[in-house]
Amino acid sequence: MTTTTGKPPLKQGEFVGALDCGTTSIRFIVFNKHADIIAQHQEEFPQYYPQPGWHEHDANEIQQTSDLCIEEAVKKLEETGWSKDSIKVIGITNQRETAVAWSRRTGKPLCKAIVWTDSRTKGTVAHHMNKLQTVGIQTSPGVFRKGQDGVDALREITGLPLSTYFSAIKVRWMIDHLPEVQKAHEEDDLAFGTVESWVAYNLLGGLEKNIHISEVTNASRTLLLNTSTLKWEPSLLEFFGLRPSILPRLVSTSEVYGNVAYGPLKGVPIGGLVGDQQGALIGNKCLTQGEAKCTYGTGAFLLFCTGDSIVQSNHGLLSTVAYQAGPEAKPVYALEGSIAVAGSAIKWLRDSMSLVSSASEVNTLAAREPDTGGVYFVTAFSGLLAPYWDPGAGGMLIGISQYTNPSHIARATLEANAFQTRAIIESMKLDSGTDLKNMKVDGGMTNGDLAMEVLADIGGFTVVRPQMRESTALGAAICAGSAMKLFGWDLSKPETLNGVNDRANTVFEPWLDDATRAKKWHGWQRAVERSRGWDEGTEEK
Repeated sequence: MTTTTGKPPLKQGEFVGALDCGTTSIRFIVFNKHADIIAQHQEEFPQYYPQPGWHEHDANEIQQTSDLCIEEAVKKLEETGWSKDSIKVIGITNQRETAVAWSRRTGKPLCKAIVWTDSRTKGTVAHHMNKLQTVGIQTSPGVFRKGQDGVDALREITGLPLSTYFSAIKVRWMIDHLPEVQKAHEEDDLAFGTVESWVAYNLLGGLEKNIHISEVTNASRTLLLNTSTLKWEPSLLEFFGLRPSILPRLVSTSEVYGNVAYGPLKGVPIGGLVGDQQGALIGNKCLTQGEAKCTYGTGAFLLFCTGDSIVQSNHGLLSTVAYQAGPEAKPVYALEGSIAVAGSAIKWLRDSMSLVSSASEVNTLAAREPDTGGVYFVTAFSGLLAPYWDPGAGGMLIGISQYTNPSHIARATLEANAFQTRAIIESMKLDSGTDLKNMKVDGGMTNGDLAMEVLADIGGFTVVRPQMRESTALGAAICAGSAMKLFGWDLSKPETLNGVNDRANTVFEPWLDDATRAKKWHGWQRAVERSRGWDEGTEEK
């Protein structure tokens, strides 16, 4: 059978789409029920660095790039012979802490979005830290918790410390420094949201429909969400001086929020919203207590599922919402640890030291030696994050001798990544009392077999690498499919996801003996101790 154009009719299937709004690029991916990629399109969008430490995005450009990725991916889908009507539902995943401010009256951004990496808000953090010490948080009528008790109260409510990282601090800075945002706040015209909130607002009809929502994993990174109740916390709105009306309506990770209002997917439901790292947790199917994933990109983000219990970390980690499988579902929680330098250390070997000509070569170079020859590389290029939290730590190669060669240094770079991962896992075990079953991995750095073998050896746990490693987008797709019960998926029943991205997993088992592993771990701890506080202790700057 052919159509009047002479082409065969487009086939009808059942697919789910995922819009992945990253920090530097956006992609739209179409998956089938096994998580095979049927079509995709990716585009970078502009980055703005107007001053040192500032990092901005244009919210309109994020939306335009999202629309373009959807259009182009749908074209590619039809070029492969499938009808666009095969896409039954879509999900959205996003860079989490980036703050967007727009006018409720016009539906247009009031200023550039402040990106999660931006550090301009140090003064705002210092002001509120002083307020936390002297005034505190009103946790019940007339009762203020202040000083260290106030710091503890903030962590108990949100799972987070006061930091430039989180989005409430960014919107407070906007109100304090940008007259148009201040005016909108005073006139009750300000709408605040993270990236999923902004993109959903537009896709669901913008000003006409005025659907202003925020999903709980993203909301849990604002410093405004009570992670126990999954409601905005009035005492924190008061503490930060924010009107409740600026906030979106809270929604779960998996439910139908409305239908796409325009473009090639007009009428298709949006059924999933999730922050990128939680999306990768779901995409790797780490849905029950004791399961963990780590995404290795420029840096690395490790999430450890703690089930339905909020685990307050006493060992340098963040408590966060992992997902909520539906409006009536109980939330599932996670502990999170971040490594500042992962793939960027390999980039340094390539671009600054010229030890390799491509990132993939580091595995080949490192494989020439069976060990590091006693060399340790503390990759503290900008201090150390979890679980050390030492911004003054200095990068350090130690244990160098005349015997040391480039292969030893390449191998020490891979080991540095593994040691820092293990440090976070050790903290997670101490906080949760739960042993790690295995660790799923994704991200560019996981392409190297040797890097994964080193990770398993140093960590002493099994590393599982899926063949299809677009885990963040897959997580959004699973959330969306689950909302429609497409393919029988149900986020609250992990067994329904059997068969999703299960083909050709590569498993790396540890083979180092316990004594050698313990000796290497002791050496790493000694090296970190020597690197700590380097900035403060240096006489010559």
